[in-house]
Amino acid sequence: MKDFRLGEKARAAGYRLQSFDSTASTNTEAMDAARAGDPGGVWFVTEHQTAGRGRRGRPWQSPVGNLAASLLIVPDADPAVAATLGFVAGIALNRALSAILPAGLVKVGIDGADGESGGSDARIALKWPNDVLADGAKLAGILLEAQKRPDGRHAIIIGFGVNVVAAPTGLPYPAVSLAGLKVEREAADVFEALTDAWVESFSLWRDGQGIAGVLSQWRSAAAGIGAPVAVSRNDGVVRGIFETIDESGRLIVRADDQSRIAITAGDVHFGATATVANRV
Repeated sequence: MKDFRLGEKARAAGYRLQSFDSTASTNTEAMDAARAGDPGGVWFVTEHQTAGRGRRGRPWQSPVGNLAASLLIVPDADPAVAATLGFVAGIALNRALSAILPAGLVKVGIDGADGESGGSDARIALKWPNDVLADGAKLAGILLEAQKRPDGRHAIIIGFGVNVVAAPTGLPYPAVSLAGLKVEREAADVFEALTDAWVESFSLWRDGQGIAGVLSQWRSAAAGIGAPVAVSRNDGVVRGIFETIDESGRLIVRADDQSRIAITAGDVHFGATATVANRV
């Protein structure tokens, strides 16, 4: 079995760990544990996931060597507030990647959503609502799911998928792996850094009372703010300028008529792809 380990801060905070040589889905493992009454604070991790899923039930490719990890927690917050944990997860994963990647390789910032930053450095950025990009190509994704426990409380499962050794092919958008960025790290390295970064980021959230600070950090690492954007929704495509993320975590698009449209769900496309807005 791969030697996955929790970071020092995660161990001190009392988090537990369950690791697998292979499993269908770490999110499914976590949901099963929640249904059985697990109190939360436990990570489920593997480097081989056979039936992973992403947002809207889409399959998530996870060949041997990539990271699939899910965190089960039972927050003391209303479900609507708990939904903002996706932003906590985003800043945690951004911190973790920034911590393990070689100095000088990564530039973290908000411009160049389609890899327009130039030069040979990879730029890590967060893409609303749940992706991490490296110069415009998808490096990682996050999935939040809820599961009712026997006591009636809702557990939140936060799934992380990171392309460590390989990126999926045949997608309608670019994807990249750490290996493709010439970074030689293992899934266990990313996981350890992530568990510590989660402790730091989650401490800001404070059962939802600190969401303003979380969103401020998320915006500082966001891709595409101020740039053209197109958002594919079930009722069509919204086009305009990506203005900001509001206090509820909604994406705000400024349309050509200067109206501001608040979006709660959709597929986001920047730059050249914003003119096409493929449904993916």
